[in-house]
Amino acid sequence: MKKIFYVLMVVCISLSSCEKMLSVDSTRVVSDENMWEKMEDTRAGLLGIYALTKSALVDHNAYWLYGEVRTGEYSVPVRRDLMAISQQDLNANNETLEALRNWRRWYAVINSANVFISRAPEVLEMDDRYKQANLNVDIAQARLLRAFAYFYMIRVWGDVPLITSSSENNFVNKPRENQEKILAWVEQELIDAIPALPLRYSVDEPEQLGNYYNEAQSRWDGAIATKIAAYAILAHVSAWQGNYPNVASYTAFIMDNYEKANINYTATSSLTSPSGFFFDKHSSQMFAFPGVWAHLEGAFTGNIEELTLATPVINKTMPDIYLTKETIVNVFNEAKDERFSIDTLGKPLNEDYFRNFNGRYPILSKIKCIQGGNTDPTFQIFTSALVFTRLEDITLLRAEALAVLGEQNGGIDLLNRIRENRGLPNYSEAMNGDLLDAIFLERQRELMGEGHRWYDIVRYNKIKNNDPDFIQLIQDGGIYWPISESVLQQNPLIEQNNYWN
Repeated sequence: MKKIFYVLMVVCISLSSCEKMLSVDSTRVVSDENMWEKMEDTRAGLLGIYALTKSALVDHNAYWLYGEVRTGEYSVPVRRDLMAISQQDLNANNETLEALRNWRRWYAVINSANVFISRAPEVLEMDDRYKQANLNVDIAQARLLRAFAYFYMIRVWGDVPLITSSSENNFVNKPRENQEKILAWVEQELIDAIPALPLRYSVDEPEQLGNYYNEAQSRWDGAIATKIAAYAILAHVSAWQGNYPNVASYTAFIMDNYEKANINYTATSSLTSPSGFFFDKHSSQMFAFPGVWAHLEGAFTGNIEELTLATPVINKTMPDIYLTKETIVNVFNEAKDERFSIDTLGKPLNEDYFRNFNGRYPILSKIKCIQGGNTDPTFQIFTSALVFTRLEDITLLRAEALAVLGEQNGGIDLLNRIRENRGLPNYSEAMNGDLLDAIFLERQRELMGEGHRWYDIVRYNKIKNNDPDFIQLIQDGGIYWPISESVLQQNPLIEQNNYWN
């Protein structure tokens, strides 16, 4: 408990300090003169960056509002903020949307990482227990989290300010940098971090010998970034850039090494179980931010369940978002799909992905981690992990890359790997149509509710180039969010995204 309190204390200090990032003078970040003296300080500082990153992702359910609700594919019964997002009215005068337009929470992550990178080496001089190998792997994680923060911001806002040094006394206003320049920097940061990252912690890998911070592998599996996570983020960065040769290269490393990292494909029964894939933490959550009930990480908000669940799964009259029956049937359009399919009379053959299919509000119940695996509908404390990427995601991303590069057979083999795991027959052009269309449809089915859909739609339209309206949206910068008015007022060097002027 003391360790948890210490990490939370660091997080609170960091959030307080970064409130005025890119604007005016601010208080110091993790700057107590006694902070950088002991091995426990580096652990607390590093875990604080992870906590800030998770906070940035889940604040106002941002991860799912950016990645799922913005697609317009979900129906919204009541909430006006979600309706505005679904209808692309991102400038609406609303507290939730104003929070989503503000990137300060991400600069809290970046500044915390910058401080860690600059101050952690001091502990080498102060604590004999802290070795160069410890520092190397810690710095590598901080660099990865900082790079991830910039990548995530670029997908949301496009060009953003690039800050790579710590600001413990004063923050300096900076203009936005071209996103391609930043993505090149992100790629190099991740490449530079990879040599120091192990495939797994506390298993005597060459990069990290012995128990990491004196704890066994079970403490770290699924909780912190590995070499596989770095390659996975690189693959997503390259896909966003349309650099599919690099996507193929980075995903090849993962496909060659995932078993060594104790990563596995997930059975449908586990994927949708209350105590299955999204429950707790484990190595198959390739890059994730867990919510562990035993660590007191349950929450009423900041989980996909808050948006999607309702009766009969929990005691809630209606979900905040839902997919109509017509949408579900159009997406899950093949018989014997283990995730969801219906018989000739329209009755569901299984209820793993959806409950109440024939009711007024079909419930996306794929992810439903309630407390410590509880299925009692009276509880609404959720503990699902936010999984940014997993093996099925990378397999389909690689299939996408190979299809774009003209390596059709390789793309089909990877697509079939997922289809077979979900009870579907092998891909057939006659039955399933264009290969790329089939891959993106499989991504929609497999990754539903996991925050990928909006970015998949953008990539799909860039590749296919056959929807003039969406192509115009891309060219005009409408795929990005507007920038918060408070950020614009506090930093005169920042200009609003043109589309939202």
